[in-house]
Amino acid sequence: MCPPPDPGSLRGGPAGTRTGADVTGTGQDGSRRTVVGIDGSPGARAALVWALADAARRGARLDVVTTFPVEVYWGDPQLLDERRIEAVRADMLQRATAQVEEVRAETGHADVQVGVTVAAGSPAAQLLAAAEDADLLVVGSRGRGAVRSSVLGSVALHCVTHARVPVVVVHPRADAALDPPRVVVGLDGSAESARALERAAAEAALLGGEVVAVAAYSPGSYWSDVYDVVIPPAERLEADARTGAEAMVEAAALPEGVPVRVETGQGPAGDVLVRAAQGAELLVVGGHGQGAIRGMLLGSVALHCVVAGPCPVVVVPPETRGERGAHGR
Repeated sequence: MCPPPDPGSLRGGPAGTRTGADVTGTGQDGSRRTVVGIDGSPGARAALVWALADAARRGARLDVVTTFPVEVYWGDPQLLDERRIEAVRADMLQRATAQVEEVRAETGHADVQVGVTVAAGSPAAQLLAAAEDADLLVVGSRGRGAVRSSVLGSVALHCVTHARVPVVVVHPRADAALDPPRVVVGLDGSAESARALERAAAEAALLGGEVVAVAAYSPGSYWSDVYDVVIPPAERLEADARTGAEAMVEAAALPEGVPVRVETGQGPAGDVLVRAAQGAELLVVGGHGQGAIRGMLLGSVALHCVVAGPCPVVVVPPETRGERGAHGR
């Protein structure tokens, strides 16, 4: 694994300048790394709480990234006030470090090695750059974006559509998690959902819980009654979905001792998964599945889950180096 970026390095002038500090901890060897973005919002704080607990479970270093905007003047870059930028950066570093210390004290995860980085520029771009060699990227579902009423923040959306590592979008919980912990994963026969299944099993192993593998089926609704003759009955569709999901579970390379239960649900796949994830610790989806529009940056089912998920949602990209961290390899 490549080491994290040097917090004191300069990348691309003032708009890419980073600075940081270590909030020391013990017990980690630094070989695994998680990146989490914070901006002072309740959603970002929830992401930090989740990321600290997850880093403690997997023995990972946690890199906390916060950003501030810098206006770059087209006509004359020299118009930038470096002293003001340094003052803003120092203030942001102090605030971010204080929040990290506060959350560490509240959660009791003092053994997690934590570093804080302040970067000037776009939050999404800086988070993606920081996570380039990480095992996981964690973001809140909403932050301090301009559209405060949006269901999903623009930073979270940009990260899940462009990151090369798994991204966790942390939603505020509407209910308590069930015991034992459940990790829900969607299966549709695609290679992407097979990778999501392996990720879900690895997460369940860390949590000491079970995997609920969910396959959705839908007879469809058409204007013409002729389709009633062509489309198999719902019972046949349910049986085919269950058989296919069970075959995927059987063929997957899963950790020993993790129970996997197959469930089916009738309706659009996104709705079925969101319902199944009520009370779950995690909902895991592949970034792309068997949808008709294969060129989209994020599949419609994954997007629906990221927007409407009742628990933290893990989006596994088509090819991910972060699986190594989840499996402990």
